[in-house]
Amino acid sequence: MLNSINPFSKTLILWYLQNKRDLPWRKTKDPYSVWLSEIILQQTRVAQGLPYYLRFMEAFPTVNDLANAEEETVLKLWQGLGYYSRARNLHASAKFVSNELDGKFPENYKDLLKLKGVGDYTASAIASICYDEAQAVLDGNVYRVLSRYFNIDTPINSPAGKTDFRKLAQTLIDLENPGTYNQAIMEFGARQCTPQSPDCQNCVLNNSCLALQKNKVSELPVKIKGKPIRNRYFNYMVILDDENKTKLTQRTGKGIWQKLYEFPLIESTSEVNLNELKNLLEFEKFSENLEITSISQYNDISKIHKLSHQHLHTKFWIVDVANSEKEQMISTSIIKDYAVPVLIADFVEEFFEEGYAN
Repeated sequence: MLNSINPFSKTLILWYLQNKRDLPWRKTKDPYSVWLSEIILQQTRVAQGLPYYLRFMEAFPTVNDLANAEEETVLKLWQGLGYYSRARNLHASAKFVSNELDGKFPENYKDLLKLKGVGDYTASAIASICYDEAQAVLDGNVYRVLSRYFNIDTPINSPAGKTDFRKLAQTLIDLENPGTYNQAIMEFGARQCTPQSPDCQNCVLNNSCLALQKNKVSELPVKIKGKPIRNRYFNYMVILDDENKTKLTQRTGKGIWQKLYEFPLIESTSEVNLNELKNLLEFEKFSENLEITSISQYNDISKIHKLSHQHLHTKFWIVDVANSEKEQMISTSIIKDYAVPVLIADFVEEFFEEGYAN
């Protein structure tokens, strides 16, 4: 293993100390704060994640506060970040730390991995930043920096790539300042060695970057293409009765948006018009106990909501009813209190809160 005089590490640390962003979780070694920031920032940019971090810290200043919260409260606060399994795992791990570990976080990489939702990257980040354990982080930013600097074209998401990059990253970590080094290489990838159009001319590593020397910066890192995108067709039935009430249902199962709320959903195999919608078996089940007076299509063009491996082509149908199952209906004024997918939240804001329903 290279020691702390490694020039690659020292150069990155110096760059980081001069260029790092002023972020609240960088001012502490409290494992709860660092853990929370790392979970939020998985698949989330700092600019988007920072307000969520501040709201979570205000609502749940300690891991015990988070553990004692209702899951729906946590999901509501998470609304808009996507990948809601992260929020559920966050809550589950908070309960584990609070109830099983007396509120004290694990103090090493190996034990941190036992927390639900904590993988190699998150465990390495917490262990190095909070406990000075020399565990190298590997995220998209780090893969990009290493693949370019060392001109490595092994796909980063292949078994061989994950093994090789892990070994390389571990040889480069600064043993005296592992937490600072890990934050430095991640920051460098996020702000300097960016995915598109990196500023190689003003890069502190440009004299020794092999990809730059070989004119291969734009070709690296290499990644094997993932699953093909699946197209799904959602028809949300927005029931409205004469008391300005509507109906929400909670998603179950292990698909997308588990335990979030939505309007009654009819999924079709393709886009449908009103007549085609009425001929679906699911519509027959939906309308069985309703006295429908009118149905109108709200959005002429489907809203396409893009998830990692799915594109949801979505139509909202306004369903006016003369009768309804009162015990299952809620006032439209309190929809905002429910944890819903951002797709639903955007519709609610436009249709109900901005007065389009009138």
